[in-house]
Parts: sequence; C-alpha cells; structure tokens
Amino acid sequence: MKDTVILAYSGGLDTSVLIKWLQEENDVDVVTFTMELGQNSDLEKVSEKAQALGVKKHYSVDGTKEFITKYVFPAIKANALYEGKYPMATALGRPLIAKKLVEIAKKENAIAVAHGCTGKGNDQVRFDVTVKALAPDLKVMAPVREWGMCREAEIKYAKEKGIAIPHLADPYSIDQNIWGRSIECGPLENADQEPLEEIYTLTTSPENAPDKPEYVTISFEAGVPVALNGKKMDPVKLIEQLNEIAGKHGVGRVDHIEDRLVGIKSREIYESPAAEVLIEAHKDLEKMILTRHELEFKKMVDEKWTWMVYTGLWIDPLREALEVFVDKTQERVCGDVKMKLYKGRCWSAGRSSPMSLYDKNLATYEVETSFNQAYAEGFIELWGLPTKVANVLKEKVKKEK
Repeated sequence: MKDTVILAYSGGLDTSVLIKWLQEENDVDVVTFTMELGQNSDLEKVSEKAQALGVKKHYSVDGTKEFITKYVFPAIKANALYEGKYPMATALGRPLIAKKLVEIAKKENAIAVAHGCTGKGNDQVRFDVTVKALAPDLKVMAPVREWGMCREAEIKYAKEKGIAIPHLADPYSIDQNIWGRSIECGPLENADQEPLEEIYTLTTSPENAPDKPEYVTISFEAGVPVALNGKKMDPVKLIEQLNEIAGKHGVGRVDHIEDRLVGIKSREIYESPAAEVLIEAHKDLEKMILTRHELEFKKMVDEKWTWMVYTGLWIDPLREALEVFVDKTQERVCGDVKMKLYKGRCWSAGRSSPMSLYDKNLATYEVETSFNQAYAEGFIELWGLPTKVANVLKEKVKKEK
C-alpha cells in the first residue's frame, strides 16, 4: 500500500505538474485539495482536472466566510498594510489553507503535505511554519524548491505527460481571493516600466473611471464593517459589493517594490478595492474614538502584527497576544464613515460615532467655547521647560569656554 501525500492544488501549471511528479518520483498516492476564498474558482472543473491526472481523491472546500471573519476582520482591526501598501490578501489566506491541509492529512492518514511554492517567495514560509506548528510529525514537501525546473521546463514536462494547461502563453503569476489580487512575473519584472492595462481585472483604469465621484457609507461595530450604505450585510456580500463599487472607480491599485522575507526586493502589483476603502475608513474612525496614547501605541502593535502575518508567523503566540490588545481597543470602534471614491483614490468625507472623543465645543475657534484658553500659558511654560533649561545650559557652557 502506497503512502499518501496531500497536495494544495490550484489547477494551474505548477501544481498540475506536481501531481505527476509526486506520483512518479516519490511513488505515492496524491490527494488534492482546493480551497475557495472568494476568487470564484470553478471548483468542479478543478476537481475534474485533478481526477483526470490520477489523484486518489480530491477535496473542495469553500472557506470564504471563515477567511473573512477569522483572518480578514482581524487585519482590518489592525489596519494591516505591509510596508504601508500591501493589504496582504495572499498572506492572510495561506495559514487557513495550511490549517485545512493538516486537517485533511490527519483524516487521510497522510505522511506529508505538499505545496507548489518556490524557494524565492514568502508563501513557502507561511505554509511550512503553519503546518509544522500544527502537526510537528507531518512532513512538508516543496518539490518546486527541489527540482529546479524553470517555466519552460515545466511546460515541456506537462506536454510529455499529457497534462493540459490553459493559457500557456500568459507570462504572469496570479493569486487571487476576495481580499485582493496579486500579479507578478513576466514584463512586471522590469521595474522601470509601467504595467500594461491588460493585467488588471478588478479595477478600472483611473483615466477611464467615472467623471463623477461616488460616496459610500460604511458602518462599523467593534472594529469590523457590518453595513454598506445603511444596509446590514453578510460579510462576504459586503466585501463583494465594495470590490465592485470601488473597482469601478479605479480604487485599489498598488505598484511598489516590496521586501520579501527571504531578502529579495520584488516588484509587486496588487488590486484590492474593498481592502483599501475599508482600511482607510477604519483608520479614520479610530482617530475619532481612540485616545492619542492608544493610537500611538496601537500603530506599533499594528505594524508588528502585520509583519508577523506577512512573514508566516500567524500561528505564533505573539500574534495572538497582540490581537488581544487590538481587540480591546476595538470594543469602542463603532460608527459610520462616508468615503468618497474618485479616479483611483478614496478618502473620508465625514464620520460619526456614539463613542467619539471629538467635542465641537472644545475644538471650536468661536468665542463661545468650553475650552479655557487661560490654561494654555501655564501648560506651554511647563511643556517647554526641559527644552528651555537645556538651551540655557548650552549657551552657558559656550560662554565659559
């Protein structure tokens, strides 16, 4: 009886070739697993393709709602933008896929799980660390790191084995889920050249976006979005609708040079319409509700949380501990934010909250105000005292020399 290996299967070139490679080079039975995370995959078609390649069994799982509530929502609460740009759609999806791989491996009594990551990217770390933390005795196989095949070699291998791969001429590597889409490789590796418009599918070119701005109102409860334009929605539906609305206005495009965990700088293109709007709206609402001290400290926590998720440490205890702090701050983060969408940009056009610390009576410059301006003189004297003393001493030392 052959050993069993569970393969994370997308239906693309790499993982299709992996099926045959594992079967022939390792003499194992392959069980494939495909997860829907809102990328609108044809799960039935992917399953048929896996079956045609001789797998022992295929699993299809729709994890979209779990992905949003257990992974995306914490990211919104932590304002997660890696290096201030990337909403981490792929980074957030990998630990969930890894968790499901482990569950299936235990069910099938498998000796290993396998993925199609290369040795240059971040995903290998995200898969490997999560699997090893959840199932230390389970072997993790990454054949692409071992075999050294380039894309041309993979295509040749696929043809030799009768593996039908569509879009062989497509030079791009694409990963997508409901939170965003990443596009790499091919012409995009020329960092000095503007991406061709053909790579975008979720967003309209800002030049071709509507000439009239559109406003959307997002309602938050405990730091997460619960309603769009006053209508309460299932989280999946809310993000789908916001992707469509914001994408129509060209919102959510990112083109930047990113520092990968393995030390490589890479040129990354992302489309994340809903993510950009929701994170920007959430940050704006927090400014109205949290104290200055909370905001300053939370910024450090948010950056650390984001870095840990990006670098594959979702399962680490520190990420969980940081999240406890974030969740505590979010207890008061409720209210509405009106976002303006126009020609590739989004920004807040108004916000309100029952937990707001903004007091118009204090902030107003009108004479009628509850702020006692007479306090300012004493405050300034005490606030600037260390600076004043330091400079007096500096001048005294200069004169004595």
